[in-house]
Amino acid sequence: MSKLLVLNEKFEQAGDIALGEKFEGINSHNLHLYVKSYLAGIRANTARVKNRSEVSGGGKKPKAQKGSGGARYGSMRSPLFVGGGQVFGPSNRNYNQKINKKQKVLALRYAINAQAEKGSIFVADSIKVESGKTKDAKAIVNKLNKRDLLVVVENFDDKTYLAFRNIKNCYVIEKSELNAYLVAAYHSILIEKAVIDSLV
Repeated sequence: MSKLLVLNEKFEQAGDIALGEKFEGINSHNLHLYVKSYLAGIRANTARVKNRSEVSGGGKKPKAQKGSGGARYGSMRSPLFVGGGQVFGPSNRNYNQKINKKQKVLALRYAINAQAEKGSIFVADSIKVESGKTKDAKAIVNKLNKRDLLVVVENFDDKTYLAFRNIKNCYVIEKSELNAYLVAAYHSILIEKAVIDSLV
């Protein structure tokens, strides 16, 4: 059974707690589907071209219908000509991919369990930097000595947010923002006990 590392008030390891059986035996495909859906949902969707009805010009018929010996055409906005409209180009495409609520839950549980197996989830009673200073938040990060860190709090105050904001490779979120993609993307996670209690 996977375990979470518990930290004391000085953010030093003081024990561990078991995750629970419902976090085990989950198919990794649920995480795959959620990550695909998450990344598709945040695509900018700004690629767009003009079709023949949107490009400027082309009001007059370029040449007579008959008599030239060539093909007939009625507008210089045709996709056949330089400066004409684009055929079947990207335009307001919907990239969203549906995923069931149960799969979202399973994906989050799988991601948490995978991190716990690596010993990368640290639980603290409270994560607050009342001074609001970055150096105090940096001291917490340095004690964990990890490449990057996701900090999850139940509700963060302005000073805690400001303290962590400028630290490289460190991201602070509230409980409501926690998802499987962020859990899987970071190498280590510092999380408040109240958040873990609500998940478990």
